Amino acid sequence: MTKFSKQIKTPEDILYNSILFLSRNKLFYTKFYLSDTFQNRINLIFLHISFLFIKIKQNNNKRYKFFYQNMFDLIFIKIEQNMREIGYGDTVVNKNMKFLVKNFYDILLNCEKYNEKTINLKNTFFLKFLEQKNAIKDSNNKGLIDYFNKYQVFCLDLSIDSVLKGSLKFNFSYT
Repeated sequence: MTKFSKQIKTPEDILYNSILFLSRNKLFYTKFYLSDTFQNRINLIFLHISFLFIKIKQNNNKRYKFFYQNMFDLIFIKIEQNMREIGYGDTVVNKNMKFLVKNFYDILLNCEKYNEKTINLKNTFFLKFLEQKNAIKDSNNKGLIDYFNKYQVFCLDLSIDSVLKGSLKFNFSYT
């Protein structure tokens, strides 16, 4: 009987799905020449959510902190579920989760200072966290930098209520 009932989606679920959609954009793999790996996909999720977390952090309100924590928990629960579906065992999952949490905070700290970075520092930042296809490793990532410059501005311009509702409609065109 419950087999066909609709599952209620929380704002965190809606926002997570929006971020997942942005992170799976073919543009990253075709125009920006990122390798299509599990780690790259996770780091793209981390990059996208970091700018939103910075937006949420600007509002020092208990409601926002609660949302922030729920969103953080949801992301890592989903990643853990995906690793288990792939077939990783408990030991590997636990080891990887520790690494991923550390990686996430490193990305978040870098995103907090994103505006202060020069193009070269932004390029170094992306090269540190995103693996490119072999033939393109020495590129300057101009398109990727442009994407995240515009995404950061988009996130900072969002109303906090839009973020809390999971409304995230970022469009980027690359020529």
